[in-house]
Amino acid sequence: RRLERLLCQFSFENFRSYKGEVTFDLQAKDLPEFTDSLICGEKGSKLLPVSVIYGPNGGGKTTLLQALACLVTTVVRPVQELEQSHIPLIIQQRVTAEPFLFDPETSGKPTEFLLYFRVNGYEYRYYLALMKGEIIGEVLDRKKVGAKKPAHIFDRDEENIDLGPMLKREGVNTKVSRKMPYLSFLTINYNIPVIEEVVKWFEMCIIRNYANPKAEKNIFVFDDPDYKRRILAVLNDMGIDITDYRFDEENEQLYLTRQIQDKSYELGFYQESDGTRKLLAALPVILLALRQGCLTVIDELDAKLHPKLLRYVINMFKNKRTNPYGAQLIFTSHDMATMKNTVFRRDEIWFAALDENHSSELYSLYDIRREDNQRVNRTASFDKQYLEGRYGADPYLQNMLNWGDWM
Repeated sequence: RRLERLLCQFSFENFRSYKGEVTFDLQAKDLPEFTDSLICGEKGSKLLPVSVIYGPNGGGKTTLLQALACLVTTVVRPVQELEQSHIPLIIQQRVTAEPFLFDPETSGKPTEFLLYFRVNGYEYRYYLALMKGEIIGEVLDRKKVGAKKPAHIFDRDEENIDLGPMLKREGVNTKVSRKMPYLSFLTINYNIPVIEEVVKWFEMCIIRNYANPKAEKNIFVFDDPDYKRRILAVLNDMGIDITDYRFDEENEQLYLTRQIQDKSYELGFYQESDGTRKLLAALPVILLALRQGCLTVIDELDAKLHPKLLRYVINMFKNKRTNPYGAQLIFTSHDMATMKNTVFRRDEIWFAALDENHSSELYSLYDIRREDNQRVNRTASFDKQYLEGRYGADPYLQNMLNWGDWM
């Protein structure tokens, strides 16, 4: 059995379009739907395998993912740059911490992140505060999953680093650049199993942005026969009749083979449709995540994907047969065709939108109350009610439909 590496909860504040603190929670609520899809450890709360964020352009969907990417890359980049990484990285370009811009007070305040995650029977709490490229606060604690009292590993402020018993025994140095997380510093300079375990969690996060056309060109090709067979089987299952692929090193081109009436035909990657190219760019990464049990964060997963293919990908994470190691998928979407009670639990659907002060707010469908103060029913037509404006989040498609009233 492989190690579980699970995200429980992520909070942050004063990051780009988000002024106040928001919390993105992957701990499953007590709901009756899709209970067999939940990730269940030996102890502790059950966790969601999938979460999706909807909302208008500029509402804060992408910024939520950027906040998580910012935290991950801040920890991992120094380790990678000094060639101390434990595993190959599959992450996007570094995301910098920028404060909320529409309030003069926030520019002088730190951007703060708080992460709860599980690795191998322990739950970790990691806090990081950044301001103008410097670390002004950092804390790492851990506890056994299901236990009450956490063990202190280290606590850092602008001037000092306070070590817990574990690091005191190691005799580690507390003199570190204010531009480098202490977590990264410990990884680079020492071999401490607990620290390595934590940083591997960050290193294994997969963060991709398929709204960016460059992401399509960055394709992971696996020569491993079993892995290749699995990729081809999933493509065929999705109705894309590719029988083989090969990468030509000389001209750096990926070629895809189809069998038509006992004859084989090869097409270059760029001769394929947009949807096929997108799927070929995304699928190896998704299968890698399922194989390794990784957290996978994808902006605009639905771009150029047919809703049936998007639903197929979602179900791969929600089915324990195809997701035996507890991989988790977080993605943004505009696709109303999958906002269904047959696809998602109510706590798996999130909305991001601007409030009256142009600050992004974040909430889940589970948080919404009807006029009678009851939660949205699990049998409700989520997409229809969203477009009717019942869930807030400025349903832009409905606004577009209303343009005819004044044009």
